[in-house]
Amino acid sequence: MISEQHFKPHHFDWIVERLREHPSYLERQMFSCRACYCHGKLMLVLADSEAPDWMGLLVPTERDFHTSLKKEFSELLAHPVLGKWLYLREDAEHFEDTAIALARLALSEDPRLGVLPSKKRKRKKSPQKRIHL
Repeated sequence: MISEQHFKPHHFDWIVERLREHPSYLERQMFSCRACYCHGKLMLVLADSEAPDWMGLLVPTERDFHTSLKKEFSELLAHPVLGKWLYLREDAEHFEDTAIALARLALSEDPRLGVLPSKKRKRKKSPQKRIHL
């Protein structure tokens, strides 16, 4: 299920086509990227920016799984800014095949993929100012 937000088409929409069929699927805007949630976790982030480190697929995962995923998908790198996540650059030789394989892993709920979203903090209400007449 796609979130209630309506997004314009994304350069990498094709990566998550099958994920969108899952009832738990949700999309949210994340900075200039598209965050893709499934099974209650942030599974993939579509990054389509002019900046070189933000053009491809970000793979939210725990550092403990980096070695295993990089062994299976040799084109994955630690993201240069968000080192806790892996990154598949759009200019990788096998970008399309690797991106689809990662989306399949996300759909199958592979435990190596995804991170639980952080809980939103409640904002403290600022005290109302009293007007003295």
